[in-house]
Parts: sequence; C-alpha cells; structure tokens
Amino acid sequence: MPDVRLASSQGKWILLTTVLGSSMALLDSTVVNVALPTIGRDLGANLAALQWTVNAYLVTLAGLILLGGSLGDRYGRRKIFVLGVVWFAAASLMCGLAPTAEVLIAARALQGIGGALLTPGSLSLIQASFHPDDRGRAVGLWSGFGGIGAAVGPFLGGWLVDGPGWRWVFLLNVPLALLCAPIAVRHVPESADGRAHGRFDVLGAALGALALALLTYALIEARSGSVAVILTAVAGVAAAVAFVYVEKHRADPMMPPDIFASRQFTAVNLVTLCVYAAFGGFFFLSALQLQVVAGYSALRAGTALLPTTALMLLLSARSGELGERIGPRIPLTVGPLLCAGGMLLMLRVGPHAGYVVDVLPAVLVLGLGMVCLVAPLTATVLASVDTTRAGLASGVNNAAARAAGLFAVAALPLLAGMGPEAYRSAAAFDAAFRRAMPLCAGILVVGAVIAFTTVRRPAPDCRRPQCRTHGCVTSPPVEPGRTRPKASGL
Repeated sequence: MPDVRLASSQGKWILLTTVLGSSMALLDSTVVNVALPTIGRDLGANLAALQWTVNAYLVTLAGLILLGGSLGDRYGRRKIFVLGVVWFAAASLMCGLAPTAEVLIAARALQGIGGALLTPGSLSLIQASFHPDDRGRAVGLWSGFGGIGAAVGPFLGGWLVDGPGWRWVFLLNVPLALLCAPIAVRHVPESADGRAHGRFDVLGAALGALALALLTYALIEARSGSVAVILTAVAGVAAAVAFVYVEKHRADPMMPPDIFASRQFTAVNLVTLCVYAAFGGFFFLSALQLQVVAGYSALRAGTALLPTTALMLLLSARSGELGERIGPRIPLTVGPLLCAGGMLLMLRVGPHAGYVVDVLPAVLVLGLGMVCLVAPLTATVLASVDTTRAGLASGVNNAAARAAGLFAVAALPLLAGMGPEAYRSAAAFDAAFRRAMPLCAGILVVGAVIAFTTVRRPAPDCRRPQCRTHGCVTSPPVEPGRTRPKASGL
C-alpha cells in the first residue's frame, strides 16, 4: 500500500514534480494561441500553418493519450512520466529553435507524443504514492496548483511574446523539465499495475492518430478543392473505419466499444464533443481577433481571457455540489447555453474594442457557463461506468475533447470563409470572425439539446478533487487508474 505522507519531505517533492510536469502540458495548451499572430509574421506562415501549429500537437496527443496511460500501468508510471517530461522538453526545444513553419509543425507533433506520455502519469503518480489518508488533499493541491498554472498561462504567454519573443513560449519548458525530471527520479517511488499484461493496441493507436491527421489535413486544405484533398479525406474515413473494426475485434483494444453500451456515457461524450469543439474554435479565433482586429498586444490579449479560468477555479466546487444535489441534466443544459451567449457577446469585439465594455462581459458569461458544466460533466463521465473502468472512461472523454478541438480549429476557418491570408487583414478576419462565433454558439446549443434530452440519471456523489478544482479550458481532467481493460494473451 502507498505510504508516503504529504507532510514529509518526500511527499512535498512528489507534489512539486507532478505539478511541474502537468504545468508543462497545461501551459502549452493555453499559451500557444496567444503567440500565433507573431509566429505567423516571423515565419511568413499562412493561416493553414497556424492551424497546424495548434493541430499537429492535438493529433498525436488525442491519438496516443490512451496508449500513454496503459504504458505507465505496464512499465512503471514514474518511468513513463519521466520519459514524457524529457520527450516533451526535447520537442519544445525543437519548437523554440524552428527556422521554418514546417519544422515547427513537425516539432509540435513530437511534442504531442510527449504530452501523451506525460499527461496521464502526473495524477497517477499521486494516487500511487501517497497514503490513502493524504491522497485526497494531495490531489486537491495538485489540481489547484495546476489550475493556477492554466490561469497564468495566457498572461505568461503574452508577456513572453511581447518581451523575449514567441520562441520562449516553447523554450520555457526546458528549464521546467530540467527541474522536474531529476526530482521525479530521486524522490518518486516507482509503481506499476501488476494486473496489466498482454499486448498493447499499437495498431489501434496508429490508426486513430492517422485518421485524425488525414481528416484534419483534408479540412484545412479543403479550400483548394484538389484531387489530393479528396483522396486524403477518403483515406481518413477509411482509417477511421479500420480503427473501429480493429477496436471491435481485438482482445485488448485501446478503446473497447462496449464502454459505449452505457447510454449515459455515450450521451455525455456527445455533449463533450460539442462543448470542446466550440471551446477549441473560440480560443483559437479569439486570440487572433483581439490582436489582429482589436489591436491588443499579445500580453493584453492573453490577460483578456483570464477571467474564464479564474471563475472555474473559484466556483467549480460550488458547481460540483449543485450538480450532486440536482443531478447533471440541468447544469449540462444551462452551461452550454451560457457559453453560447458569451460567444455571441464576442461579436461586440471589433476595431478598437474596449475591454470593460466589449470583452469582459463576453468572457464573464462564458466563464460562468464553463463553471456550470465542467465539474458536472467530469463527474457524470466517471459515474456512468463501473468504478473499475473510471480511468478508461476519463481517458476516452479527454481524447474526445481534444479531438473535438482539433476538428474545430481545422473546420471553423473553412466554414467561416477565412482565406489563407485572412489573419493579415483586420477587415477580412473581422468579417470571418463574425460568421464563426454564431457557428460556435450553434454547436453549444446542440450540446445543450443533447444534454436535456438524453442525460437523465443523476450522478452519485463525486469526491474527486480534480473534478472540483480543474482550471484547464481545453480538455477535462484525466482520472488516474487503468486506462484500458485487462488484456489477455501475449
């Protein structure tokens, strides 16, 4: 049984290294959007390259995050966590030194692999190391510090872009890793799941990532209407079908189809797809709108979005308690509708927009909507399956959220009619932004309708602190534990 106490020096070192590790991934998910206009100008990149700067990371992260969790179960959570930290830092160094947009995109894809190894392991190390009496408080501190990191991310990213330069958005991960990895090796006890055996679903992971990459490419390049784009789209659909087939017929699938036998789990994941697609599109385009159209600096643009995360950190616990009393149906209906209202209020943000009058009302309404839905959504996902499959359910939900954001960043500029050079023209981008925000709001309304019509069974009490003190706006938290079913065979 884990026996490290939180008050001990070892306990404090474990908490520090897990916070540092998770902060690397959280910072990366919140600071890059703020840097996009400067990256585009510096590297001479068009809008498609900026989309790939975000999506190359999401393709590999979403496609491999379930595999990353099962690797930790099998080979040791500390070992895979440290590997992820080192890999993430090396890829971040490549991003920071990238001479061209193409090199940056390739490095971002590698960074996503590191994130897939790192992200599931951070919370798992806490669960596997601390004495049961201290585990809840340790998880709460980990989640709270991580939420603070997520809140500071846009501000820090803007400061770096306006100061030392956008490359430091990525280079910052290197000293964090140099501090994090040695502490983990020295102070974190190794742990693994003795029940984990059998073969890994490498084929399923590869097909899933390939499908995401091909479909994303087809969406981003669809403006050209070339034969290559059509063939890529067909190949992407074929890879997705092959992924479903492999998962259905393997003895040890990465994403076992029978987990969707729970109607509640399926319904909540459909809500997740709608919600995080809208969030992904909103945060990608809003960071550009504030800088390209409203004339904000990178620092001011990053700071402008801080209230969303701050509200989540301050009020998520109350939202979770309300969800336990009244059930998840109302919060998961009202939350997306409030978020939709916040995105429509962003239509007030145009040239020379004032922060207090134009930006802040939209951000506050959006933040309140996120407060309403994020904690109940996470609790409902975990409550909709057997407790032995909580890690798998959470991993699937996290991957679904990231895939939704990936497709939104790929498809929304296309649907809004943004040309390759749209972000270089304030008038052109503003016009497209005004077409995009109603689309995001519409997706959220669809999510609210799904929640209202399908989410019925109240979620039982969820005592997990990560449900209540979660501050990342790009994905739900990952629950530690087994991220795949017990495998059979060798």
